[in-house]
Amino acid sequence: MGVVGLQRVIVSVGDLDRALRLYRDVLGLGVTARSGDLARLDVPGSSTELMLHQRPPTPGPAGVAISFRVGDVDAVTAAAEKAGATVVDAPEDQPWGERQAVLTDPDGHVICLIAV
Repeated sequence: MGVVGLQRVIVSVGDLDRALRLYRDVLGLGVTARSGDLARLDVPGSSTELMLHQRPPTPGPAGVAISFRVGDVDAVTAAAEKAGATVVDAPEDQPWGERQAVLTDPDGHVICLIAV
Protein backbone atom coordinates (compact mmCIF):
# COMPACT_ATOMS: atom_id res chain seq x y z
CA MET A 1 0.00 0.00 0.00
CA GLY A 2 1.12 3.57 -0.57
CA VAL A 3 2.03 5.89 -3.39
CA VAL A 4 3.82 4.29 -6.34
CA GLY A 5 4.09 7.36 -8.57
CA LEU A 6 2.80 10.80 -9.52
CA GLN A 7 0.16 10.37 -12.24
CA ARG A 8 -1.01 13.89 -13.09
CA VAL A 9 -1.46 17.49 -12.07
CA ILE A 10 -4.92 18.94 -12.76
CA VAL A 11 -5.30 22.66 -13.43
CA SER A 12 -8.71 24.35 -13.54
CA VAL A 13 -9.00 26.80 -16.43
CA GLY A 14 -11.72 29.25 -17.40
CA ASP A 15 -11.30 28.67 -21.15
CA LEU A 16 -9.76 25.44 -22.40
CA ASP A 17 -8.78 26.77 -25.82
CA ARG A 18 -7.06 29.78 -24.28
CA ALA A 19 -5.21 27.53 -21.83
CA LEU A 20 -4.07 25.25 -24.64
CA ARG A 21 -2.49 28.21 -26.38
CA LEU A 22 -0.15 28.48 -23.41
CA TYR A 23 0.39 24.87 -22.35
CA ARG A 24 0.44 23.29 -25.81
CA ASP A 25 1.58 26.06 -28.12
CA VAL A 26 4.02 27.93 -25.88
CA LEU A 27 5.22 25.30 -23.41
CA GLY A 28 5.22 22.48 -25.93
CA LEU A 29 3.12 19.94 -24.05
CA GLY A 30 1.52 17.49 -26.45
CA VAL A 31 -2.22 16.89 -26.27
CA THR A 32 -2.80 13.16 -25.81
CA ALA A 33 -6.58 13.30 -25.41
CA ARG A 34 -9.33 15.87 -25.44
CA SER A 35 -12.94 15.32 -24.54
CA GLY A 36 -15.51 17.94 -23.60
CA ASP A 37 -14.08 20.13 -20.87
CA LEU A 38 -10.89 18.08 -20.40
CA ALA A 39 -7.54 17.96 -22.17
CA ARG A 40 -4.72 15.60 -21.21
CA LEU A 41 -1.18 16.73 -22.02
CA ASP A 42 2.08 14.82 -22.08
CA VAL A 43 4.89 16.21 -19.95
CA PRO A 44 8.10 15.47 -21.90
CA GLY A 45 10.65 13.39 -20.03
CA SER A 46 8.11 12.40 -17.41
CA SER A 47 5.39 9.84 -16.90
CA THR A 48 3.37 12.58 -15.19
CA GLU A 49 0.68 14.26 -17.27
CA LEU A 50 -1.00 17.62 -17.01
CA MET A 51 -4.79 17.68 -17.25
CA LEU A 52 -6.56 20.93 -18.02
CA HIS A 53 -10.15 20.98 -16.78
CA GLN A 54 -12.43 23.78 -17.94
CA ARG A 55 -14.34 24.88 -14.86
CA PRO A 56 -14.31 28.05 -12.78
CA PRO A 57 -10.68 28.54 -11.71
CA THR A 58 -10.83 29.57 -8.10
CA PRO A 59 -8.04 29.60 -5.57
CA GLY A 60 -8.11 26.66 -3.24
CA PRO A 61 -9.73 23.26 -3.72
CA ALA A 62 -10.76 23.76 -7.37
CA GLY A 63 -7.45 25.28 -8.47
CA VAL A 64 -4.80 22.58 -8.72
CA ALA A 65 -5.03 18.98 -7.56
CA ILE A 66 -2.31 16.34 -7.51
CA SER A 67 -3.16 12.77 -8.51
CA PHE A 68 -1.17 9.99 -6.93
CA ARG A 69 -1.05 6.57 -8.59
CA VAL A 70 -1.63 3.87 -5.96
CA GLY A 71 -2.00 0.11 -6.01
CA ASP A 72 -5.45 -0.04 -4.38
CA VAL A 73 -7.59 3.12 -4.46
CA ASP A 74 -10.14 1.78 -2.01
CA ALA A 75 -7.62 0.70 0.62
CA VAL A 76 -5.54 3.86 0.39
CA THR A 77 -8.68 6.03 0.52
CA ALA A 78 -9.76 4.29 3.73
CA ALA A 79 -6.27 4.70 5.22
CA ALA A 80 -6.12 8.36 4.19
CA GLU A 81 -9.48 9.04 5.79
CA LYS A 82 -8.24 7.50 9.03
CA ALA A 83 -5.21 9.78 8.83
CA GLY A 84 -7.37 12.91 8.65
CA ALA A 85 -8.23 13.25 4.96
CA THR A 86 -11.80 13.99 3.94
CA VAL A 87 -13.37 12.01 1.10
CA VAL A 88 -14.89 14.32 -1.52
CA ASP A 89 -15.66 11.65 -4.14
CA ALA A 90 -15.57 8.00 -3.08
CA PRO A 91 -13.59 5.53 -5.20
CA GLU A 92 -15.29 5.03 -8.54
CA ASP A 93 -14.38 3.72 -11.99
CA GLN A 94 -14.01 6.66 -14.38
CA PRO A 95 -14.89 6.78 -18.10
CA TRP A 96 -11.22 7.41 -18.99
CA GLY A 97 -10.24 3.98 -17.63
CA GLU A 98 -9.06 4.68 -14.09
CA ARG A 99 -10.45 4.06 -10.65
CA GLN A 100 -10.31 7.34 -8.75
CA ALA A 101 -11.10 8.85 -5.38
CA VAL A 102 -10.91 12.57 -4.59
CA LEU A 103 -9.97 13.73 -1.11
CA THR A 104 -8.84 16.81 0.72
CA ASP A 105 -5.83 16.56 2.98
CA PRO A 106 -6.05 17.88 6.54
CA ASP A 107 -5.19 21.38 5.25
CA GLY A 108 -7.89 21.32 2.58
CA HIS A 109 -5.68 20.65 -0.47
CA VAL A 110 -7.26 18.41 -3.09
CA ILE A 111 -5.56 15.11 -3.85
CA CYS A 112 -6.73 12.35 -6.14
CA LEU A 113 -5.90 8.70 -5.73
CA ILE A 114 -5.98 6.69 -8.95
CA ALA A 115 -5.28 3.21 -10.21
CA VAL A 116 -5.17 2.20 -13.87
